[in-house]
Amino acid sequence: MQKTLAILFLTLQSYWSFGQTEKLTYKTISDSFEVNFNSDNFDAIFANFSIEMQKALPLAKTKYFLSGLKQQAGKITKREFVKYEQTYASYKTNFERALFAVNISIDDNFQINGLFVKPFKADDLPIIRRNTTKLIMPFNEEWTVVWGGDTKEQNYHVENEAQKNAFDIVIKDNKGISYKNDGKTNEDYYAFGKELIAPCEGEVVLVVDGVKDNLPGTLNPTYIPGNTVIIKTANNEYLFFAHFKQYSIIVKQGQIVKQGQPIGLCGNSGNSSEPHLHFHIQNAEDMNIATGAKCYFDKIQVNGQVKMDYSPIQNDKVKNIK
Repeated sequence: MQKTLAILFLTLQSYWSFGQTEKLTYKTISDSFEVNFNSDNFDAIFANFSIEMQKALPLAKTKYFLSGLKQQAGKITKREFVKYEQTYASYKTNFERALFAVNISIDDNFQINGLFVKPFKADDLPIIRRNTTKLIMPFNEEWTVVWGGDTKEQNYHVENEAQKNAFDIVIKDNKGISYKNDGKTNEDYYAFGKELIAPCEGEVVLVVDGVKDNLPGTLNPTYIPGNTVIIKTANNEYLFFAHFKQYSIIVKQGQIVKQGQPIGLCGNSGNSSEPHLHFHIQNAEDMNIATGAKCYFDKIQVNGQVKMDYSPIQNDKVKNIK
């Protein structure tokens, strides 16, 4: 199989570049490839090869390569455009038994002139320095950033690749305290049960619900984020919300949400010692391979003043401007 993959890679004829948005032609060809691969219709895949590709990889070798890949990895279960590499569109592709980067190149006649399959690695992902999508704060009312910023003193998340620009945010009273009474129940905390909203339009790509809320002061390290929602923006930014209240999430995977739409309630699930919102942006859905991006909000109130294109830091009191 390795020899075959090398032949496929060498069929590349020319070099040019795109912006990092999937072109309709590539989407059409890659969708067709997935359907035909899953249905064992390898003849149809070969028929969509360019003349040069067919010469480099005759039908018998094409079938040998594709059938071997399917035997090894199974059917394609999920495929996500990641970036362009020269003429190749690179797709993070989940098979039944493996994770590969499937790279497809097409020529001016909309025929495949390059096909390369390799194990998917984190460095195959495009790095996002900051969000380009305009965001509002993911909540109503005024909240306080307890962890946020670029230094370890401001933000303990900085040592984690995916969460390095994350925020932990709570609601505090005018005395700077996040709870009433003795703080022994989740209901004592001002943030618990507060509505969380979508910062922008996007697709819900992951929902995890059903994780119990912790008693304040205890942690659940089994599933660190607890109840979770991930929203993918049109610019391939993944907005990660963690620690929702159990059974409070009201959006579904695959749903398109609008800016300001309610998505669930703040809770205390996962590796959380008190009710709060954990929010960050990353460059992939999977936190285990993702790299975090710095998050800026379009127009918000910070400590009583209007801030434009602002990334909050520790102790900032933040709210949306209505």
